[in-house]
Amino acid sequence: MDVLSDRQCFGLAVTVFGVSTAYSVFLWRRGFRRDEWANYLLLALAFGLTTVAMFQRGFSVNQCPVFNLFEATMFVLWALVLTLLILGLVPRLRFLGAFAAPVLLAVGIFALMPALDPPHGAKPEFRGGLPSLHVTMVLLAYGAFGLSCVAGVIYLTQDRNLKLNKARAIQSLLPSIQRLERIIGEAMFVGFLLLTLGLALGGVYLHLNRDKLPVGPDPKIVWSAFVWLMYLGLLIARWRFAPGGRRLAMGAVGVFAFIMLTFWGTNLLSPLHQS
Repeated sequence: MDVLSDRQCFGLAVTVFGVSTAYSVFLWRRGFRRDEWANYLLLALAFGLTTVAMFQRGFSVNQCPVFNLFEATMFVLWALVLTLLILGLVPRLRFLGAFAAPVLLAVGIFALMPALDPPHGAKPEFRGGLPSLHVTMVLLAYGAFGLSCVAGVIYLTQDRNLKLNKARAIQSLLPSIQRLERIIGEAMFVGFLLLTLGLALGGVYLHLNRDKLPVGPDPKIVWSAFVWLMYLGLLIARWRFAPGGRRLAMGAVGVFAFIMLTFWGTNLLSPLHQS
């Protein structure tokens, strides 16, 4: 029997995300009182399949596989699921996977679009350790921001249930909104540090290769700086002005939604990232 290709392995992982999403509905209806382990194992299976797909792609091109939108999205999902699996070792945080499953499914389906995975060599690509490290740090940052967004959605759900005096908000195993607020802030801070490091590495690469790259302002660089400033603003507001958890949660959800809606377009419009 032929070995599955990297895209087929990733397709199986997305299918597992679909099963996890369906099972998550069951968990939501039961108030997250039991059976979180089954969903955790589903995410672990999807993580394993995604890891195999990444290794297959990496060995086939002899480089870190983060040089088109399919590979970048696959890496972001891998990083996010890894984070969820690590957090899931803490019983009270295992529920995060159920909330993240629909997001993972939607992004995974999008990543499988053929247009996002042109053949290697069809376009010139960044190569070398420095740009690979830059891309890795930035994508890991997006994974942390995605986790902050998931925690923000849960926070807003809990806050709404408490305001409506729903008993299940008190009886369920979901963490308190105070703990969720801390998760949002900590994930956002880690993502911000990773993004800062990634952008700094990108700046070093641009400086070293300024004679070989397109001249002029690049849409992706401007967009990345804007994203960096938005998260900096949220973190400063949290620490200096201590805004309510609801505002922080809405900011985490809103900024990450902006990233997901505009990342692909700015990447395609960027001469630097298409050269």
